[in-house]
Amino acid sequence: MTDNGSTALGVLVGAAVGAVIGILFAPEKGEDTRRILREKAETAKDDLASRASSLTNDVTSSFNSKKAEFEYKLDDMVSEMSTKADRVISSLEKKLENLKKQNEKIGSV
Repeated sequence: MTDNGSTALGVLVGAAVGAVIGILFAPEKGEDTRRILREKAETAKDDLASRASSLTNDVTSSFNSKKAEFEYKLDDMVSEMSTKADRVISSLEKKLENLKKQNEKIGSV
């Protein structure tokens, strides 16, 4: 988890704990206190689920972007290496042809 994610989670947990403590010490009836706690827990759960979903979407988007970039660079590198290999093969074929010609000259002497 990133520092921002850890900080946000810490703030969220701190706010939830503070709300619970505040409610527990408030002069409310037990039934009202339980209802308020339930509502606050639902809100915190929904907020946490929303943040988790957002984080998942961000990570997925970043992964897909990096994957596409990697695939593009890999294709480019393979193409470049193929071109270089063709040049090396062509050069070696020319050298081989020159050697054959030199051998023919030597053999005819």
